[in-house]
Amino acid sequence: MFKDEFELFLRARYPLIYIPTLEEERVEEAIAQCAKTQGNRAIYIWDFVEGYQGNPTDAGAGRRNPLQALEQVEKLNAAAPAIFILRDFHRFLDDVSVSRKLRNLARLLKSQPKNIVILSPQIAIPEELSEVLTVLEFPLPDRSEIRSEIDRLLAATGRSLESRILDDMVRSCQGLSMERIRRVLARAIATHGELRSEDVELILEEKRQTIRQTQILEFYPTTEQISDIGGLDNLKEWLLRRGGAFSERARQYGLPHPRGLLLVGIQGTGKSLTAKAISHHWHLPLLRLDVGRLFAGLVGESESRTRQMIQLAEALAPCVLWIDEIDKAFGGVDS
Repeated sequence: MFKDEFELFLRARYPLIYIPTLEEERVEEAIAQCAKTQGNRAIYIWDFVEGYQGNPTDAGAGRRNPLQALEQVEKLNAAAPAIFILRDFHRFLDDVSVSRKLRNLARLLKSQPKNIVILSPQIAIPEELSEVLTVLEFPLPDRSEIRSEIDRLLAATGRSLESRILDDMVRSCQGLSMERIRRVLARAIATHGELRSEDVELILEEKRQTIRQTQILEFYPTTEQISDIGGLDNLKEWLLRRGGAFSERARQYGLPHPRGLLLVGIQGTGKSLTAKAISHHWHLPLLRLDVGRLFAGLVGESESRTRQMIQLAEALAPCVLWIDEIDKAFGGVDS
């Protein structure tokens, strides 16, 4: 879990922590909870426009000055436990003075109960900082977090949902940020005055929009059946048998989910059809990965896209990740 790992980093005095996320509010809440359990550490938040919030020496210090923001870390009493959160600081890491100052602080803070946390929507770390910055992933909301949020909204509206509908709604919200979840649920309540079973489709549409915005994943609706596949009898038998691995009974027994399937063949042999049929038969969402877009663009972008794709697929799990024409990913590799 994020909180466990972050608290471990605090105790181990990791000086510089880099968290790639778009969920500033949620990650700051999580950090605040960790700070309370680790000696009730003070938290100081900086951004380029407002400077420091709650700075111990000067509110607004470091406004429009990232180097000054780092200097404030040194000014605080060396024995005072504190966490300095720097929003969007990735934009300044290529500056030679900022980079050098961070490396100096990395050495200094090893002996002080202070940590610098950089929040960024993407991973953009210069080579000279790769050894001093520790990247910590912040996952999308899990089922328990989503359920708590829905329960909170239901309590606020004085309504309730059947257990089955509530489970469907929680599952539909997986893969969305908490901000998007709150927004789409607020839209549903504003429309009907309550949450209804039909709001699941509204949530799924929000999820489709989120997936489209990645530009590398595509949400595929499916109607294809296993019986539509010609031949491949051994494969179809395996698919029919392994489909039961997603049942509650299989989960309680400890039966592992199917991990992956590599289909190799010339065009027109049913590879894409099989991917769609698997999704439909197993009642799982189908995500198609555009390999060409994944590795296109500037240097470093493919790593960021891959991280985003994996995080989203994991949040939507169980799902079917359809990697079409995977050989394109290895086009430059000698056979």
